[in-house]
Amino acid sequence: MERVKEGDTVHLKGKTASFFLKVKAGEIFSTHLGNIDLNQLLSCSYGETIFTHKGNSFLVLKPSLYEIIMYGINRKTQIVYPKDSGYITLKLGLRNGMKVLESGIGSGGMSIVMANALYPDGRIYAYERDRDFLENAIKNIDLAGFRHIVIPHHADLSEEVEERDFDAAFIDVREPWLYISKLNSLLKKGAMVGFLVPTTNQVSEVIKELKENLFVNLEVEEIMLRGYKPVPDRLRPEDKMIAHTGYLIFARKGF
Repeated sequence: MERVKEGDTVHLKGKTASFFLKVKAGEIFSTHLGNIDLNQLLSCSYGETIFTHKGNSFLVLKPSLYEIIMYGINRKTQIVYPKDSGYITLKLGLRNGMKVLESGIGSGGMSIVMANALYPDGRIYAYERDRDFLENAIKNIDLAGFRHIVIPHHADLSEEVEERDFDAAFIDVREPWLYISKLNSLLKKGAMVGFLVPTTNQVSEVIKELKENLFVNLEVEEIMLRGYKPVPDRLRPEDKMIAHTGYLIFARKGF
C-alpha cells in the first residue's frame, strides 16, 4: 500500500466531516472533532484509519484532482467547474512542456487542471490584478501540488507582459475583448485561445474582436452536466443541477 509522505495532500474522511490538508511533520491539525498529530499520518498508508485525541475516526484517502478542486480549495471567487475545465484543457491541446498564458486566475481551479496537463515541464504565466485572489489561488495550487508550474504576476493584460510566444492562452476576465489585439502579439501563430464568459452579450463582443484581429476556427459552446440518483429501483435525474456556468469560446491565432 502507498504510504503518506511529507508534503502530500490528504483527504481525511470522517462520518460527519471531511478535511483536506497538506502533511507537514511536527504539526497538529485541529478540528472540532479533536486534534490529529500529523506525525501519525506519516506512519500511515492510504486506506488506513486514524483517530483524533478525542477518539473520532477518519479514513486516510488520497484525494482525486476533482475532489481537491470541488471540496479542498478555498474559494474567494467562482471557479471554472470541472465539467468545463477538463474540456477547455483538451480543446487548448495542453500537454507537458507547453507555455500557457492565463489571465484571471480567480481561486486557481482552472490553473490546477491546466497544470496537471502541463506537468512536469510546462509553465503557466498567470496574470491576476486582485492581490487577494492571487495569494489565495497560489495557496490552492500548492495544495494540489503544482506550485512550481505556475508563475504568478500581480497585474492584468493591460500592463506589460514580459513573456512572448505562448503555445496557448485561457482568459477569464470581465471584458476579455479589450485584450484580444494584445493576445495577437503574444501568441504563436496557430496557437489556441479559450475564453469563458457568463452572458451572451459578452460572447458577441469577443467574437467581434476575434474576427477583427483575424483569429480563425471560432467556436462557441456550452456544456451541460446532469447527475442521476444511484438508486437501482428508481433511477432518475437529480432534482437539482448546476446548469449554466458559462459560455466557452475558442479560436486560433491566424495569419
